[in-house]
Amino acid sequence: MPSPAALFVMDPVHLPRLFPEPLLDRLATLLRVPRQAAPRPVAPDGMDPAEVELLITGWGCAPLTAEVLAGLPKLRTVLHAAGSVKAHITPACWDRGLVVCSAAAANALPVAEFTLAAILLCGKDALRLRGRYADECRLPGPEATARIGNLGRRVGIVGASRIGRRVIELMRPFDLEVAVYDPYLSVAEGRELGARVLPLDELVATSAVLSLHAPALPETRHLLDARRLALMPDGAALVNTARGALVDTPALTAELRTGRLSAVLDVTEPEPLPAGSPLYRLPNVLLTPHIAGALGTELERLGAAVAEEVERLCSGAAPRYRVLREDLARIA
Repeated sequence: MPSPAALFVMDPVHLPRLFPEPLLDRLATLLRVPRQAAPRPVAPDGMDPAEVELLITGWGCAPLTAEVLAGLPKLRTVLHAAGSVKAHITPACWDRGLVVCSAAAANALPVAEFTLAAILLCGKDALRLRGRYADECRLPGPEATARIGNLGRRVGIVGASRIGRRVIELMRPFDLEVAVYDPYLSVAEGRELGARVLPLDELVATSAVLSLHAPALPETRHLLDARRLALMPDGAALVNTARGALVDTPALTAELRTGRLSAVLDVTEPEPLPAGSPLYRLPNVLLTPHIAGALGTELERLGAAVAEEVERLCSGAAPRYRVLREDLARIA
């Protein structure tokens, strides 16, 4: 029996970064897949698109509409070598009954690592002390460091998502108190994670560091508005590696300009911020250009996750990271 026919569907610039030659060789033992990519399913000369059974998608993949699917009558599976599938998986894909999988779990690892680093830096008040050090050119005295440290600090996690859970796991070796808010998480489930489940307002009002890991949905837009930001304790820090829309940017900017809070922001709304935004210059803000997710050497991990799914599917095993239609209302 011939190997299943497959296509890479993504911006071609991403193919060699996600799938270096050893990974392409690995896939070639399982699939008939050309070593080229396009934003839409395009079969090269010698391959009949009507025979394609599997698409490996990535950033830049155009929506897989009913019209596109009509030209792929044997298509059964879409494996996404990135996180969210919402930009390209259309209702027509679910109506066809396609198996859809994502490498979101692999992308979660660098985000969680970045978040952990940010949490620990915030616990040491590194952002504010950095600015003070530059201004005064001397080491801080006991009065400046009396309230800092990571021993016994409460870290609040907003969203027990895949990334949120991984952050909680990474914090286990540290002497931190972890609390979490998620409307779908029970107290017993939180206990299993090692985190105390709290209502959102209480979490915001009692956390020294608040880290956001909720999806961008209509009901989560501006989850941290002016009222909730005002609940954060003096000296608290906000870490956002999720989506900029979770936070009311003007309200956050107003709070940060007072110096009452600090923030590590890898995502913003809008993104990028206008050139005149104070967030680029405030000494209590670390603003990074959406780098927490998989980049550079980490991209190969996403390709490897897809290759592992291909191996499972070809062996008759169930996929490990399947995305279901009913999950879309509460995932990124």
